[in-house]
Amino acid sequence: MARRKENAVDSYEKDAFDTPPAGPVGVHRGKRSFSRRAMPFVAVVILAALAGLLVWGIYSGEIAKIHMPWQPSATSSQSASAPAKSSSSAAPSTSAPATASQSPSASPSQPAQTSQPAPQQTVNKSAAVQVLNGTGVTGYAGRQAATLRQSGYASVTASTYSMGQPPAASVVWYQNETDKATAQDVASTLGIANVEQSAQIGTPVVVVLMS
Repeated sequence: MARRKENAVDSYEKDAFDTPPAGPVGVHRGKRSFSRRAMPFVAVVILAALAGLLVWGIYSGEIAKIHMPWQPSATSSQSASAPAKSSSSAAPSTSAPATASQSPSASPSQPAQTSQPAPQQTVNKSAAVQVLNGTGVTGYAGRQAATLRQSGYASVTASTYSMGQPPAASVVWYQNETDKATAQDVASTLGIANVEQSAQIGTPVVVVLMS
């Protein structure tokens, strides 16, 4: 029986399937090229770069500057805001007359300039002082002149009164306003109450002694 099967097999013409190659036999792929093997890695690198750009754009705000087709253009937004600006610019023109009307009322509120105080007068003990005796008591003018010299006055003379009608009481006359302080000091030194300005004297300070 086995012999018959071998003869039956030998009766067919042998082909490629009767002599299979050595090793595993089946459908398999050949060796892929380098570009096809590197393609997945390149895709991963590109996706990582795009993800990094997206994260950077979100955090830096650059992505908000990208204009999308569905967003309104900047020209339309500016034209919409133009009327509002024009109305706001017209507002100051209405307030200008009010400011002009308020300016005249501000001038009366300015403080008036204060007058400068008169210069302070000082006692001039080097000024010429003349002591006139109208009492008729001999030597009385000389004694009063000595009292003034002891007070520091350097130019004091004594004589008899001969200027016409004498005053009713002892008086100290001064020639100019600058001599007033000196005349008051002389009157205080001699105990005289009357101090008057006179344009008829030729000496800065004149003392008239009356009883």
